[in-house]
Amino acid sequence: MNQQMYGVSFVGSGSAKLERVLTNTQLAGVVETSDEWIASRTGIRQRHIAGAADSIRSLAGEAAASAITQANLTPPDIDLILLATSTPDDLFGSACQIQSEIGATRAVAFDITAACSGFVFALVTAAQFIRAGAYKNVVVIGADILSRLTDWNDRRTCVLFGDGAGAVVMQRCESGDRLLSFEMHSDGSLTSCLNAAYSRDSEPLVEDITVQKGQFVPITMNGREVYRFAVKRVPEVLEKSLFHAGLSTDDVDWLILHQANQRILDAAAQRLGIPAERVVSNMAKHGNTDAASIPIALDEWVRSGKIKDGHTLALSGFGAGLSWGAAILKWGK
Repeated sequence: MNQQMYGVSFVGSGSAKLERVLTNTQLAGVVETSDEWIASRTGIRQRHIAGAADSIRSLAGEAAASAITQANLTPPDIDLILLATSTPDDLFGSACQIQSEIGATRAVAFDITAACSGFVFALVTAAQFIRAGAYKNVVVIGADILSRLTDWNDRRTCVLFGDGAGAVVMQRCESGDRLLSFEMHSDGSLTSCLNAAYSRDSEPLVEDITVQKGQFVPITMNGREVYRFAVKRVPEVLEKSLFHAGLSTDDVDWLILHQANQRILDAAAQRLGIPAERVVSNMAKHGNTDAASIPIALDEWVRSGKIKDGHTLALSGFGAGLSWGAAILKWGK
């Protein structure tokens, strides 16, 4: 393997288009809530819900194919596929299914599970393979169908989550590096604040041996503690990343945070001193889509012409684990 260190560029984005929309008003017919109650506390007005024919394979495949096309590549050009998801179609992994779905016959593929931090963690992981010279073209996908893990009778959580998928194509470059810095952190002592745990029962198998049987339970969350965690850690990790990149908040063209709650976005931006017009927010349309939220928002801003080649983006994911991270990058080649 060539030991030369290469740079990373960001050459394409894509997202899946889900047709089915669940509005706050519709949700008020399921649990005791209202559009005003949800919107005033979260900024969410609706969320997209995967249909019976949808899967992580189909949604992630659509997002990846769209990103590859925008990058002026074909699926056989792709060397590596990283899928960030907490809701795979198969617990053994869904990335290989996506590789087959899009016809990326040369690519190795695997899953990364880091919940709402997953896309940022996968992006940083991809960069290490590219910088080392192992791979040239990498697709990083964030995809989740959180409706699978939602308790639709729990109004504290069911109002938050939606389904979706987004992707970016990262490419090796001979000079320069558009991933300017990153930070990643975890604190397992706070796991109970947000999880979808495995509930198990013991079942006798043979004498003196029992096996575990059970299933994953719906998402549980301590909203107050997650909010306190996010408004402290997100600005902190972004400030560190900007410092390592030799930049200040004045250099940031767009702040793209995990779309968890509008109050978190507002609090983080205020602490960082980044004006609201430079903060990307699409949660009113999509809700919290877990690992998909950052790449979906990024793709929408790219395709609308708001994010342009050379713009500096500050990304931050945060959530279950608890985990959090940030990446500072320049969009484009």
